[in-house]
Amino acid sequence: MAYLIFKYAVTAAVIVAASELAKRSDRLGALILALPLMTILTMFWLFAENQASEKIANHAWYTFWYVIPTLPMFLLFPWLMGRFGFYAAMGFSLGITLVCFVGFAALVKKLGIELW
Repeated sequence: MAYLIFKYAVTAAVIVAASELAKRSDRLGALILALPLMTILTMFWLFAENQASEKIANHAWYTFWYVIPTLPMFLLFPWLMGRFGFYAAMGFSLGITLVCFVGFAALVKKLGIELW
């Protein structure tokens, strides 16, 4: 139980530190948050919990493919927020991401990559 609490505390601390940094510097905050911090932490925790190397490698592989359809959201969100406000922009962005993901998954399926 202590390990689980430690794991949650470290993961939460990274998220809080990154968001606090983002408040102070847009560019540095974006750079730090663009790093795959959650993926790195997840792979670390999987390794620390003696998961198979194949499982850790698969996590990295699928993360790569899942990131690609999220990229349009980061381009459209600032434009949408300026016109519709935060909540509507977030809703539209999530919808756009879902549409991009479904389309992208169908596209890469033809290449033999099964995302769902």
